Amino acid sequence: MSRTPVVSVLRSVGAVIAAVAVAVAVAACGGGAKPASTATGTAGPSSSASASAATNPAAGAPSAMVAVTTGGALVTLNPSTGAVAQTLVQSGVIGDEVSVSPSGLVYFAVQNGCATTVEDVPVGGGSVAVIAPGSLPAVSPDGTKLAYASQPILSTACATSESGSTMAQVLQNYKVEIRTLSTGATVSLPMVPAGQGSLPYPLFHLSWSPDNVDLAVTVEGIQDNEGYGVNLVNTAQAHYFFSGPGVTYVPVTGSPTPQQSYLREGVYMPNGDLFVSRACCGGDPVVNTSRLMWEVGTNGVLVHQVAIGYPNLDHTSLDVSSDGQWLLYLAGNDLYVSQGGATPKELTTGLVAAAWG
Repeated sequence: MSRTPVVSVLRSVGAVIAAVAVAVAVAACGGGAKPASTATGTAGPSSSASASAATNPAAGAPSAMVAVTTGGALVTLNPSTGAVAQTLVQSGVIGDEVSVSPSGLVYFAVQNGCATTVEDVPVGGGSVAVIAPGSLPAVSPDGTKLAYASQPILSTACATSESGSTMAQVLQNYKVEIRTLSTGATVSLPMVPAGQGSLPYPLFHLSWSPDNVDLAVTVEGIQDNEGYGVNLVNTAQAHYFFSGPGVTYVPVTGSPTPQQSYLREGVYMPNGDLFVSRACCGGDPVVNTSRLMWEVGTNGVLVHQVAIGYPNLDHTSLDVSSDGQWLLYLAGNDLYVSQGGATPKELTTGLVAAAWG
């Protein structure tokens, strides 16, 4: 789901409630229809032609794929055709993140009113288990830890719960939670130390490093250009997810205009690099003229260009298969897959989240 960046309007404590209402009411950073066929579309490293759906575009892909539909259903998809194979949860599931453990549990988030809850269900179907309040679940590659976000819901109705709070109090509502699944023990990483003044930086995506230690944390407003950004958080060292020891910011490099560009989302690859959605340009208001799907090092330097995306569509819900050979992402509500970093192909549509099983 596209959202208007909230940081540019969160310039005072009194603006917080009004700002979050705007965040949900308007889509700016990438909503809208797919460009006409003559426009630059999702394409490979040396092509600017619009990518089209292909017959069995993911033939040979991993055997499982999970997704969340625009209607809020959690489903499994046939990775070769994009067809729904099974519905695991009928409704209420939200994006842009679902995650599958090596043991075959699907972690997802459900919204009820102004509360979100992380839950799980077997990928083959079965009973749903409630884990904890939160959203954006990401299970570690070894299946031992679950990271998820704890933060307010950005809507007019839910924002009223923060009315009268000081900014310092509001900031403590933004946390990354890290749960040891075998014991339930949970460590909280707040945004900043208690009492420290700043602006809220909403969490949008979490991804574990291959060594099960670092988290790629996508937040909004991490840069002065009012875009998004990615922090690499060492969970063994960091006390906060936004800054301080153990937290490294991934810079935007390359062309176009790095000082005005931003990383809309970033996830780890098995080789330690990052698969990112690079957008230009930020600012207030945001006007996107470029979307690039890149593999980069943790220093932000380009390794490989996977695709030229649609400028007017948000490119989110990035995921990489466990062997690193298959990438997927959403352009708007359309699901694209890429084998070995080659030209992505459209697999299906009508989704707000997707992940390899």
